[in-house]
Amino acid sequence: MATPPQTAKPDLSSLRISDHKRNATRSSFRWLWFLLGAIALTLVAVAAFALRERRPEVEVVAAQKPATGPAGILNASGYITPRRRATIAAKITGRVTSVLFDEGTRVSEGQLLATLDDSDARRALDSAKADRDSSQAAIADYEVQLKNAEIELHRTQQLVKDGVSTQQALDSATMNADSLRAKIALAKQQVLAADARIREQQQAVDNCTIRAPFAGIVVSKDAQVGEMVSPVSAGGGFTRTGIATIVDLHSNEIEVDVSEAYIARVQQDQPVTAVLDAYPDWQIPAKVRTVIPTADRQKATVKVRISFTDATHKRLIDPATEPKILPDMGVKVTFLEEEKPGAQKEKSAAVAIVPLGAVRQDNSSKFVFVVKNDTLERRAVSLGSSRGADVEILAGLQPDTMVVVKGPDSLRDGQQVQVKQ
Repeated sequence: MATPPQTAKPDLSSLRISDHKRNATRSSFRWLWFLLGAIALTLVAVAAFALRERRPEVEVVAAQKPATGPAGILNASGYITPRRRATIAAKITGRVTSVLFDEGTRVSEGQLLATLDDSDARRALDSAKADRDSSQAAIADYEVQLKNAEIELHRTQQLVKDGVSTQQALDSATMNADSLRAKIALAKQQVLAADARIREQQQAVDNCTIRAPFAGIVVSKDAQVGEMVSPVSAGGGFTRTGIATIVDLHSNEIEVDVSEAYIARVQQDQPVTAVLDAYPDWQIPAKVRTVIPTADRQKATVKVRISFTDATHKRLIDPATEPKILPDMGVKVTFLEEEKPGAQKEKSAAVAIVPLGAVRQDNSSKFVFVVKNDTLERRAVSLGSSRGADVEILAGLQPDTMVVVKGPDSLRDGQQVQVKQ
């Protein structure tokens, strides 16, 4: 019996990884992980060095020389508000035919600002004038007839006296003359009625011209030629309700909201120092004109109106003479206290004024950070009384020294910083 052929088995020995190659592969992976770790450590070190070398950013201000006037006891903010501000509107509904102004135009009282289409009003005026002329012509005709009727009446009376004419003819002549007198009286009343209609229609024509109610400056142009205007909102939003907004710059004043908790510190005629947000280095003397006798329950504030004065805080000045003061500008005010006997010595002890935010506290000591050549220097200071948002420095600092008002809490003496511009 023949032996069956045996199937050849595959030789897998060639696929076996030798111990030497296996060790070499493990060593390559080990070096790769070591290299990646070294790179990561280098990046962390570089980032830490960059962060350590990055200088913190700070905001600085110059210490101010203490003022010789009254000290501030309260701060508030508000806006420049004119007492006389008017949105000019038409008395009737009509289409604008001309606009004779632009924003910034100074206008005088009674100056023509715009006109409306007056064609319908003029036609009605012409009709009323025609009715008056017709009535006046009828009066002239009736007067001629009356003159003839009176002659006829006089003749008939003579004939009746002579017995030639009858009483009936006299009555007829008398009635004719009386009728003409009544017609003349009626025509005169019709003339008066026509004159009244003429005045009415003339007023309608005049209503088509819009004039400035007072002298001022135009701050808003609200309508253009061809648009419809009306004293009331109508037309589905396509009808304008105003032509222009005019303010009287002579009536500019400051309006601020003072918290109810501090309104007791505010008195009428109290001196005030105002600073416009647009001109922070310009201190404007002013004084309290009035405290509005009502409070806003939503904001818990009371409105205070302040007028501009001269440097003595006594004599009022015309704000229109200063072109920098414009309506709706933001303004910050400091209410000042009156000079008191014996207080001059205390005020003179202050050597500088800095914002409260510049003063820092370490345990029981007060200090500020001074910036010199982008380097911080810690200065211990002695504080005096507060002046609104500022505080008096009695010792440790001189005016015009740059002090830090905003910066990280980790600032330290001798640290390099970057001053925020």
